[in-house]
Amino acid sequence: MAFSFLPKEDQYFALFSKMTEKIQEAADILVEMLAASDTEFDVLAKRIKSVEHECDELAHSVTTKLNKSFITPFDREDIYSLAMALDDVCDYIDASARAVVIYDIHGTDAYAQQLGEVIRKQALEINGAVSFLHVAKGMEQHLLNIQRLENDADEIYFNAMAALFKSPDAVTIIKWKELYEMLESATDKCEYVGNIIESIVLKHN
Repeated sequence: MAFSFLPKEDQYFALFSKMTEKIQEAADILVEMLAASDTEFDVLAKRIKSVEHECDELAHSVTTKLNKSFITPFDREDIYSLAMALDDVCDYIDASARAVVIYDIHGTDAYAQQLGEVIRKQALEINGAVSFLHVAKGMEQHLLNIQRLENDADEIYFNAMAALFKSPDAVTIIKWKELYEMLESATDKCEYVGNIIESIVLKHN
C-alpha cells in the first residue's frame, strides 16, 4: 500500500534519494582512497568531505521542510530519524577518510579495502531501498542485503583485529584499530538505516 501524501509532499522522497546518491558517491571515493597511494589520500579525503557537506545540506533541507509541512507522507519522527541516519552514514565515511589522514596511515590494507567495499555495496542497497519507499513495498531484498553485508563486515572486522594484534608495534595497532573501528561503525550505520526503513514500512502496512 502506497503512502498517502498531498501534492508536492513527495519532495521528502526526492531528498532522501539525493542523500543516498551522496552516500554512494562518498563510498565510491572511499573505496578509491583505500586502494590509492599515500600521495592521493589528502585529495581524496577532501573530496569526501565536500560530499559530506552536501549530504549535511540535504539533511538540513529535510528538517527545514519538516518544520514547515502541515501534512507529511509518514510520521514526522520517522522522517527526521531517517534523514539523520542517512547523514550519519556519510559522516562515518568521512570520519574513516579523515582517520587515514590524521593517523598518517601509509599503504593499503586488504581488510580495510574489504570493509570499504562492504560500505559501497550497502550504499547501493540503501539507494535501492529508498527508491521504493514511496510505495512502501518492493525493498525487502535490499533490506536483507544490507543486513547480510553488515554480518560480512563483522567477520572482516574480527579477522582484521585478530591479525592486527599480532603486530609488535603499538603505534601500528593504535592507528589501524581506529580505522577498522570507524569503517565497521559505518557499516553499522547502514544497517541502522535499513532498520528505520523496515520500521516505517511495518507501521504503514
